[in-house]
Amino acid sequence: RWKGCKRKRFLHGPNPSTYFGPKACISSNPSSVIHMQDPATQMLTWNKPPVSVLVLKKISGQSVLEPFKQLCRFLIEEKRLTVYVEKKVAEDTALAKDESFDTIRSKIFTFREGQDDISNCIDLIICLGGDGTLLYASSLFQRSVPPVMAFHLGTLGFLTPFRFEFYKTEVTKAMEGNAAIMLRSRLKVKVVKEREDSQRPENRYKVEDNGLVPQSFTDSETGRVTFQVQVLNEVVIDRGPSSYLSNIDLYLDGRRITSVQGDGNTDTVLHETPYTQYTSLFSFYLAFPLIIKVDLYLHYVCFLQGVDIKIMLSPNARNTVWISFDGRKRQEIKHGDRINITTSCYPVPSICCHDLVHDWFESLGECLQWNSRKSQGGFGEISFTDVEGCIPTTVSSVCK
Repeated sequence: RWKGCKRKRFLHGPNPSTYFGPKACISSNPSSVIHMQDPATQMLTWNKPPVSVLVLKKISGQSVLEPFKQLCRFLIEEKRLTVYVEKKVAEDTALAKDESFDTIRSKIFTFREGQDDISNCIDLIICLGGDGTLLYASSLFQRSVPPVMAFHLGTLGFLTPFRFEFYKTEVTKAMEGNAAIMLRSRLKVKVVKEREDSQRPENRYKVEDNGLVPQSFTDSETGRVTFQVQVLNEVVIDRGPSSYLSNIDLYLDGRRITSVQGDGNTDTVLHETPYTQYTSLFSFYLAFPLIIKVDLYLHYVCFLQGVDIKIMLSPNARNTVWISFDGRKRQEIKHGDRINITTSCYPVPSICCHDLVHDWFESLGECLQWNSRKSQGGFGEISFTDVEGCIPTTVSSVCK
């Protein structure tokens, strides 16, 4: 009876038995209810000791070069681990000039983005840089993601809670499984390209009176080109080089709920990055599982995780729009094409420096100066002369 009725979308969070990479998972908590743990109690554990580490460093960052060499030397010589780096990083001329690093470089394994599959080879990811480095690490793993430890050596650093001064202690603690972990939700985005003959004006779909898209434009994918990607930060839709405003329709479960017209639109997992905290007039604590849609005129539409959002060009739109995923893989969306967005079942397990709550508010304060303002000074000590006996009297500030 229930065959084929299994829910395919990710609603609340992964089961505690979910693996992150080949060997990492969430430590079991007997106090969890219906296999759903409190995010603040999630701890990293290893079924087997990790043996391979992927080290990603900020591109064209000379300030990261020395920490990169120190980390690789520590992982290979002291921890006896297998280290993977990008081929273009290993072939950096700055590294080639350092003869003392030649022995370490000869023991490093390399890979090429888009050509070599390392998804089943990596037990732990260590990022040296800013938020962009972590976004790049997310893009390399389109399914299960190994635990990520991010060191703040970049510009913003909202998602990078660790300081490199204590890298030996922090890496050792993470490899022992003694660390809190935060599951950063991702968006699963699927772009379905319509056939070329459907791009003609006479073949474009028309929204029915009840707000539904004709069934022929929602079910069949015969002859269409599809593209699917996991997104950590945001999906940006903009008007591109056109001078006209973008005009798109937003659908929920096949029914049109609103139209958005503007210069650009953003779909993001609400609590993952400071983007929505910066553009919003309000802040959300990360325990709320929501997806938010923002346009440049502060038009907010919030959805619970697990819903299936569909975006299409309005039939009367004057021009096409362009879409990008975490700032990458930009492409054009034409009439008849559609974008399906839902929550991915493959989150990014990010290792916490202290704990989930502390890291969150610490990042808000350091990166966005949240709750940081000039404080009014106290009264101090005020001396005056007693009127009756002319005796000097001191009144201490009530603010002490």
